[in-house]
Amino acid sequence: MRSIWKGAISFGLVNIPVKLFSASRARELKFKLLHKKDHSEIRYAKVCKSEEKEIPWEEVVKGYEYRPGEYVEMTDEDFEKADIKKSKTIEILDFVKEDEIDTIYYDNTYYLEPEKGAGNAYNLLREALIKSKKVAVGKFVFKTHEHLGVVKPYGKILILQQLRYEEEIVSIDDINVPKEKDISKKEVEMALKLIDQMTKGFKIENYKDTYNEEIKEIIEKKAKGMKLTSGKKGTTKSTKVHDIMSLLKESLAKEKHHERRKTA
Repeated sequence: MRSIWKGAISFGLVNIPVKLFSASRARELKFKLLHKKDHSEIRYAKVCKSEEKEIPWEEVVKGYEYRPGEYVEMTDEDFEKADIKKSKTIEILDFVKEDEIDTIYYDNTYYLEPEKGAGNAYNLLREALIKSKKVAVGKFVFKTHEHLGVVKPYGKILILQQLRYEEEIVSIDDINVPKEKDISKKEVEMALKLIDQMTKGFKIENYKDTYNEEIKEIIEKKAKGMKLTSGKKGTTKSTKVHDIMSLLKESLAKEKHHERRKTA
């Protein structure tokens, strides 16, 4: 596996050289854009607006518009000059309890691997985090942006979980949710019963991307020239207030039947 960043975890006077690896991979099916008449591949062209012609990649640069129509050209070397220590360091700022961080702030996850000779310091930090039941909050520069992140133990390794800054979270004030009304105590009790009945231990392996599998089946059938049958159609309708109790009762009955079938 190829590392995507090299630097060090820094807390206090301790520096732990590490490599960064992506902890996930894309699971969606990748489709190419084709010309309908002959299935030749469509490519994306970089076209200069003023000259109306395609520009080769080596002539493309990054530019920041500091005034309307006026740009400053930026190179990779310019970004590195900003602060070489920042661009190569995960600087630990605080240690906090993990449940203090709202899950809405979590973004990408990365694996951290110690560089040669850094194993003892790496394991010391991991063990200290486990014993303290805390996570380390720090900053790091990646892909020309400074990010906030959490370093925490995961099995035998340390991982870095990128966080969103507060200003990146869209306000919920514009989300229109009606005030609570017409919800009886009986309905709440029934909903709680259903929740209790459907409560199980979380096991990630129990959840599969079935839609992706169905798309693969369709692709395979089309490749073989097989006829496809129509999928289920219909729209999801909002449940009316007077139907809630009957639907909750029906849901409870279905869950009980499902559980009996599983244990039979």
